[in-house]
Amino acid sequence: MSHHLILRVVAKLLIPFILLFGLYVQFHGDYGPGGGFQAGVIFAAAFVLHALVFGVEAARRIAPARLLEAGIAGGVLLFAGTGLAGLLMGGHFLDYDVLFADPLEGQHHGILLVELGVGITVAAVMIAVFLAFAGRKEDP
Repeated sequence: MSHHLILRVVAKLLIPFILLFGLYVQFHGDYGPGGGFQAGVIFAAAFVLHALVFGVEAARRIAPARLLEAGIAGGVLLFAGTGLAGLLMGGHFLDYDVLFADPLEGQHHGILLVELGVGITVAAVMIAVFLAFAGRKEDP
């Protein structure tokens, strides 16, 4: 696919903006529409665009299987850890009020951590699923 120069240049220009938009959706999700799931899908879409334009092997070098496994597990642990922190501090599971002395600050940081965990998990799972199917060979 190296002969598609315009496609490669446009992809190199668009991918940073797609990732930036994903960050916006991730960190704006507790104030408005958006959040972890949507941001994770946007990040994965940028990765899929890179894989389609530059090849699956280049994509596997960027996101090896161990990194994706760590992202999946780390995102789930961040989500569950935030919930367990509320339990350990005397509240309910995912009760963010007890995380800080000020309940409003606890809500803000709790939602941010949970949404970050969801975003990391969704992005890693979507990329792993794409790479699992993209690497398959058709049987004759």
